[in-house]
Amino acid sequence: MSGLNKDRLQYLKQVMEEDIAKGMYFGGTIIVARHGEIGLYEAMGTANENSGKPVKKDSIFSIFSVTKAFTNVLVFRAIELGLLSLTTKIADIVPEFAGKGREDITLFHLLTHSAGLPSVYSAREGMYIDRLDEMVAAICENVWPIEKPGVQVDYAPLVNHAMMGEMVRRVDPKGRSYRQILQEEILTPLKLHDTNLGIRPDMRERHLIPDFRGNSAIEHLGHSDLGPNGAFEEEVNEMPWVGIATTVHDLYRFAEMLRRGGELDGARILSPVTLKLARKNQTGDKPNQVYKRVAEQHGWPVIPAYIGLGFSLRGEAFGNTLFGTLPSPETFGNYGAGSTIFWVDPETDVTFVSLCTGIMPWAANLERWRRISDIVASAAI
Repeated sequence: MSGLNKDRLQYLKQVMEEDIAKGMYFGGTIIVARHGEIGLYEAMGTANENSGKPVKKDSIFSIFSVTKAFTNVLVFRAIELGLLSLTTKIADIVPEFAGKGREDITLFHLLTHSAGLPSVYSAREGMYIDRLDEMVAAICENVWPIEKPGVQVDYAPLVNHAMMGEMVRRVDPKGRSYRQILQEEILTPLKLHDTNLGIRPDMRERHLIPDFRGNSAIEHLGHSDLGPNGAFEEEVNEMPWVGIATTVHDLYRFAEMLRRGGELDGARILSPVTLKLARKNQTGDKPNQVYKRVAEQHGWPVIPAYIGLGFSLRGEAFGNTLFGTLPSPETFGNYGAGSTIFWVDPETDVTFVSLCTGIMPWAANLERWRRISDIVASAAI
């Protein structure tokens, strides 16, 4: 089994089942692989607290901010093709973004969450969020800097990747929508047939509707008025920061492409040179203001943000972080809204993906993934 401890993997499954039994979350799917060989692939628990609908290996999850990883890759592709640069100013591509210092914000600042913009979950109170053009217009009208770019790191739930998705769209030589670019440049080449921006009719029966359990800062409204978080049930959305739905195996294939230096099954998505740079710490010793607040509230050590280009990193310091303490410092990946995560450890060649039901609060989620990530890392032998 490609250097994975079978007993440790079974222990990992047991730990997750015990957490589910305690009511920490409702259920989930998990894949752990090393050198491209899957050692653990399981589904457990239920879709929500009351229905009893079991989670299956092919269940469809809304992955929230893990969507950002796909947008990162589209940005990297545009850079590799000379359409954008890390030094490109946002206002040079989206002129209406200029004003009050925003004209100094570059693509590098967006990728490293150091743009100086507020960490907001909505561009305007009560608005629908499922259409990119409306979101970009609202951002340009309402979201203004609170710091000069580069001064501090403050995780951007919405603004950065909405603007990056719009930049990718505007520089596309074929004039495609963000949805089309995503489909044609990532989903189709990687054969991610169960991945989509929105819930296609063939996906609906398998989609596990998100249960935020009161742990969301805002409502997520869609134009079809399907409820307070209806944007995640729209058949079609264009939310480059939060809109993708997928299975654990499709997300594993995406992560494997990253582990393999930008290629999978003969489909070359990125250059290894780009990914090597993307997993280098670009934020120095600056803390992530969002996690700094959580750490201070719970008496935890405040550690650096450890953000590369778009991806979060494990980093050198030890704390209650999503990627644990045992994975190597260059371990990189993304996470979403108290329920979804993937990471790749380039040193041990381990890929980890887990999608869960039942959104957890910030601190509890950090502790959950820190513990699970350490168990995953310890399975490498």
